Amino acid sequence: MKKCILLCLVASVMMLYACQTQSTRQEASTEPAVKIWTKEQAKAWVDEHGWLRGANFNPSTAINQLETWQAESFDPETIDRELGWAEEIGLNCMRVYLHHVAWEVDKEGFKNRMKQYLDIADSHGIKTIFVFFDDCWNPTYKAGKQPDPKPGVHNSGWVRDPGELIFLDENLMPLLEEYVKDVLTTFKDDKRIAIWDLYNEPGNNNLKNSSMPLLRNVFRWGWEVRPSQPLSAGVWNLSLSDLNKFQVENSDIITYHNYKGPEEHQAAIDTLKLIGRPLVCTEYMARRNNSLFQNIMPILKQENIGAINWGLVDGKSNTKYAWSEPIPDGSEPPLWFHEIFRKDGTPYKQEEVDLIKSLTGAQ
Repeated sequence: MKKCILLCLVASVMMLYACQTQSTRQEASTEPAVKIWTKEQAKAWVDEHGWLRGANFNPSTAINQLETWQAESFDPETIDRELGWAEEIGLNCMRVYLHHVAWEVDKEGFKNRMKQYLDIADSHGIKTIFVFFDDCWNPTYKAGKQPDPKPGVHNSGWVRDPGELIFLDENLMPLLEEYVKDVLTTFKDDKRIAIWDLYNEPGNNNLKNSSMPLLRNVFRWGWEVRPSQPLSAGVWNLSLSDLNKFQVENSDIITYHNYKGPEEHQAAIDTLKLIGRPLVCTEYMARRNNSLFQNIMPILKQENIGAINWGLVDGKSNTKYAWSEPIPDGSEPPLWFHEIFRKDGTPYKQEEVDLIKSLTGAQ
């Protein structure tokens, strides 16, 4: 069955690659003149940045993107401390989620906090992948104080962006366009930003192709600004064929998620390499699933594929607990699902940190 799925995926990607030029020609009359990077531009980007390795990061004091970015809960001291731990083990890139509501409430303050974050990250030699939209976890949200974590529940307070509101508010799409273009225009030439990840896991939560209009729009808005950094949206689910097709055809570099063991991860790499663009794995490492630093990170380094695991420090997001396996009393899980460090900066597993340092060349 797995072999059949892989063969289907290979055939699908090869078909996409073969029709890419024709598809681009057909869309030329309606899309912005400056669109996807050439493969030469993509190669120049990877030559400049080298091997990216890092984590998906929100400070341990934030339960979600709003708590990370709102003025009353923005926590530069924790950000500085925790990125310092990342620097010590040789990580050089963090993937960080934004949220349009934090911008909507306080546009200039939001961008100033982004600048402050970038200053802190840069002081630790860390570049940033910013994520705009997200179809994962809770469908509703509001500005202001965010909920407390539910004990033992993975990402109990994480919120989608824009979530259900996209189907309820006809005025939201123009607001989202203003948001994306404002942020991209402000930071379009900031060399501290490695990638703009336009949409995390489009189609998740059974949204499927209903996420396509926003996915198409966010790429179009990105092309109209055309920042100096690459635009991408990661493929993550083989069953979402229409979304996958659009994502791989229109991303400057190919990003993807894989929480499987080494054999299946290598098969995914071999397939995605057929597209002929640089690869960055923007989510991996789930210990219960045999996606480990020990068996995946060496593969990614050997292949020169960006290696961005989920989670840096145990905190309010509760992602040390596994998906759909809550521990209601909030006690320590027998095996952490994600995260590298405890709240005090000590490693969850010293042997993992030792391996990471050996791969990154950290002293």
